[in-house]
Amino acid sequence: MSWIVEDNQLTQTFTFKNFKEAWGFMSKVALVAEKMDHHPNWSNVYNKVTIKLSTHDAGDIVTDLDHKLAAEIDKLV
Repeated sequence: MSWIVEDNQLTQTFTFKNFKEAWGFMSKVALVAEKMDHHPNWSNVYNKVTIKLSTHDAGDIVTDLDHKLAAEIDKLV
């Protein structure tokens, strides 16, 4: 997947077949994020999930932790 840096956040939009698949993806991401103790800013509209990653403890900038979570998220698609 091709994440981009936008407004100091690592950003990606994922498109799925329908809402059910999008929600299932979000559930998987939630489990990974919780395990890493690093939680995304995200939104969902029907079949699209937009994820924005930054590290709040580092002043809301993109860090290695964000890149690691992005790589784990990519494995779920």
